[in-house]
Amino acid sequence: MSNPTNGRLISLDVLRGFVMFWIMSGEHIVHALAKAAPIPIFIWMSSQLHHAEWNGITFYDMIFPVFLFVAGVSMPFSFEKKMQQAGVKSPKDLPTSEKRKIYLSMLKRTCILLVLGFVVNGLLRFDGFDQTRFASVLGRIGLAWFFAGVLYLNFDFKKQLIWFFGILIGYYIAMKWIPVPGFGEGVLTKEGSLEGYIDRLLLPGRLHSTVYDPEGIFSTIPAIATALLGVFIGTFLKAKCPFSIKVKLLLMALTAIVLIIAGLIWDINFPINKHLWTSSFVCFVGGFSILFFVFFYLIIDYFGFQKWAFPLILIGSNSILIYIAAEGLVDFKHTADYVFGGLINFTPLIWQPFFAALSVTIIQLLLLYFLYKKKWFLKI
Repeated sequence: MSNPTNGRLISLDVLRGFVMFWIMSGEHIVHALAKAAPIPIFIWMSSQLHHAEWNGITFYDMIFPVFLFVAGVSMPFSFEKKMQQAGVKSPKDLPTSEKRKIYLSMLKRTCILLVLGFVVNGLLRFDGFDQTRFASVLGRIGLAWFFAGVLYLNFDFKKQLIWFFGILIGYYIAMKWIPVPGFGEGVLTKEGSLEGYIDRLLLPGRLHSTVYDPEGIFSTIPAIATALLGVFIGTFLKAKCPFSIKVKLLLMALTAIVLIIAGLIWDINFPINKHLWTSSFVCFVGGFSILFFVFFYLIIDYFGFQKWAFPLILIGSNSILIYIAAEGLVDFKHTADYVFGGLINFTPLIWQPFFAALSVTIIQLLLLYFLYKKKWFLKI
């Protein structure tokens, strides 16, 4: 059993790898499987690997916020060494000179993620300013993580909680009560929402969905709360207190259930919506993020069953790199067809898309294994 107050949590890499797997190629495997063997469980799994069109939630909608949540969980552990060296128990008590170094490091990481997000969006194709999308998944991760880090470094836990609830309630009030020209107040449609209006007004270049961007400016604010929720869990897990690890995990699970119920209740008036990153979405998915983490922590770090998860560790330890590569930087499909295409042609026609999708995953894992053995990791 690993010690949560010291060292790296393998379960974080596994959870990060679990959610990234579906983005890099896992979704295509399941979609192809559902077509080849259209039984209810495979059809349901396939349906969960699409984004909800607007209001509502699917498993696929949870992937991004879970990844951001994991980044938040990692934060208290990553700052632990600096706190020990400075001889302080709280990050807010770090010397100003040390905080300045941390801010610069965080700002550098955020800028790199913003630029990498531009690259994933096709910046290097040079299609012109108007055709370049500047909002991105990586950019939101960088910004939300940065501002959550600023709050973590400057406020104690109680004040961080105030910020957390203040962000969620403030976003709710703004989205419901600030009128949008031509639509009025509280219109939560693609065109009529305050988030979409701010994107059209302030976001340069091309919007993802013409009238709004799911990684737009205003909806990045509640994403900070998602990262903060991870910070809370990381802080609680590593804190030295009378609770045993079993009790801590139980309390986390109970907190997760409360958040899920809160999200469902809030959904009545402020729909769960990943595109707008609504406050109810933060609560609902935040609850499931905690449950995912508790599950993987129990299996991986507490009981020590790690060997089965090695492929997920490969993915999780180089998650940003495989995301960028899978999003278009590397043509894994071409390589997989070159290596396995001949063998796949001998399989039944209906199963060929499934084996083709599976071969892409194999190529990706072979690349990640090579990088892992060489200890080459994209550190940002």
